[in-house]
Amino acid sequence: MKMKKIASILLSAGLVLSMTACGLQGAAPAADTAPAPAEEAAPAEEAAPAEEAAPAEEAAPAEETAASADPAVTLVMAEVNPLDTIVGQMDSKFKEEVEARSGGSITIDLQASGVLGSENDVLDAMLGGAGTIQISRISAFALTNYGGHKSKLLSIPYTFVNREHYWNFVHSDLAKEFLEEPSESGSGIRGLFYGEEGFRHFFTVNPITGIEDLKGMKIRVSNDPVMTGMVEGLGASPTVVDFGELYSALSSGVVDAAEQPVANYQSNAFNEVANNMILDGHTLGAIQVVITDDAWNSLTEAQQQAITEASQVASDFCHDLSEEKENAVLQELKDSGCNIVEVTDKTPWQEACKAVIEENTSDQADLYQQLLDMAP
Repeated sequence: MKMKKIASILLSAGLVLSMTACGLQGAAPAADTAPAPAEEAAPAEEAAPAEEAAPAEEAAPAEETAASADPAVTLVMAEVNPLDTIVGQMDSKFKEEVEARSGGSITIDLQASGVLGSENDVLDAMLGGAGTIQISRISAFALTNYGGHKSKLLSIPYTFVNREHYWNFVHSDLAKEFLEEPSESGSGIRGLFYGEEGFRHFFTVNPITGIEDLKGMKIRVSNDPVMTGMVEGLGASPTVVDFGELYSALSSGVVDAAEQPVANYQSNAFNEVANNMILDGHTLGAIQVVITDDAWNSLTEAQQQAITEASQVASDFCHDLSEEKENAVLQELKDSGCNIVEVTDKTPWQEACKAVIEENTSDQADLYQQLLDMAP
């Protein structure tokens, strides 16, 4: 009787352990949860005492076990550019890191090439409460109308003298203030991390040799006061066109020119319809990756930590990639016959933009000066 009682207790313990393991894995069919037939079990006297059984954490690393306890969530991420651009590759790195660091509990559904609309379309959707887009890579200037007043300073013409200047800012205490501003203002989004897509330059349908050639041109701009003011200062006519319609606008004559970072210019095949680029480098393509407050608040602390860690890795990845990628693409464009014009003296460009710079920094003059003082 005593031996039968021991065998019964051991079988019950085996059933509980089997059910617990199945609950952690979450996807095993019901048939897999049945205990082994009694005749296959080791004789009671040969069974190891319960306290000598292998502990549950040996079945999987501790981080996987913790992650498997988090609810599965899918976050849709929007990107207006193709995945082979600097920012597209950064997005892919972020996706990879989030999914790995969350133990698979978070899936990033990365939608690139503007399939979810322009940056403004995406921001409208994120803040509209529909819940269709949770994360997006956004140009800093696009945040101006969405609670990112400080971020506007990152797109002021000729602010950053080189890449090192920008990354000095990214690694400063000031950068965190910029990221947190939209959420603190109640807009409904918060910044996760910074990246950049290279310096932005003008490209044109007709050949260009200098700043004077831009006068009278219809130049595509987004709905942004800084960009509009800059184009007006150059004597051109700012024309608002959605990014997804820019290729056709250039080919049909709706606009004569536009501006983009080098890698985006190539990836979107703008050189097919506007094969002239002047390297004025008016702004560095500062970007932020943002997430809705609703999405962020729905995550567990472990999932938020996974996203925070992935953000740092993705930002560093962009830092290492951007200059190398930009230089390689620029050489490819030159080799393909693109008319690349170097700018040896930016003084006339800076003078043309003086009014828009003062107008858009006067209310944050001290903060803007802090940015300028970070130059190497």
